[in-house]
Amino acid sequence: PASSLLGLPGVLPGHSKERALGICKSPTSGTVRVRVADLGLAHQNKERPVTHIVLFHHALGLTSGVRRFADRLRAGGHEVTLPDLYDGAVFDDLDAGVAHAEATGFGTIIERGVAAAADLRADVVYAGMSLGVMPAQKLAQTRPGARGALLLHEGIASENFGGPWPAGVGLQVHVAELDPWCELAATRALGDEAGGELFLYPGDAHLFTDEGSGEYDAAATDLVVDRSLAFLGQL
Repeated sequence: PASSLLGLPGVLPGHSKERALGICKSPTSGTVRVRVADLGLAHQNKERPVTHIVLFHHALGLTSGVRRFADRLRAGGHEVTLPDLYDGAVFDDLDAGVAHAEATGFGTIIERGVAAAADLRADVVYAGMSLGVMPAQKLAQTRPGARGALLLHEGIASENFGGPWPAGVGLQVHVAELDPWCELAATRALGDEAGGELFLYPGDAHLFTDEGSGEYDAAATDLVVDRSLAFLGQL
């Protein structure tokens, strides 16, 4: 299936009737647990091992909001590398950012991400926000030694990167439940295939974790950060 990141946004038919705000698939039992997201409480885990995370930015570029999200992961005790896939270009409008990505070429953006990770150690977690999911998922699926992938605002069918999802590589995905830019059916399928965690958040905002995007949701982002740190602590 085509990904919305490749210019084909889609909404799963009937998805507006879904009431789940949090979906978690157990990699051991294979059962699915539906959970209502508590946006007011944060899980606390004070004993977290240090993980190296490579975080790829979204279509607006390496914004202050992306940097702020990285800082919150660092505050959780982890190392974060922030490659710039746009050579310094930053946009205020999502359509303009997507147009820039299209003009650059999605293949070029993916290869820039792969090159950015070439000199890093292998045992890292690849993270991506929207557009950044492409290089993050490419590396998680194809570079030996990856510990996991943390994907925000999108998930892409594994066959786009030579699938299936590699055994032993963890996965956690966070998307808004009505996001028109996210191909939810493919995202669900990826989470199911990987035995990972897929969390849905209320609303239709796309870049809700970026403080400067105009779609920012502080409460939902707090929960994304909390769940991300818990995931990193388990790898």
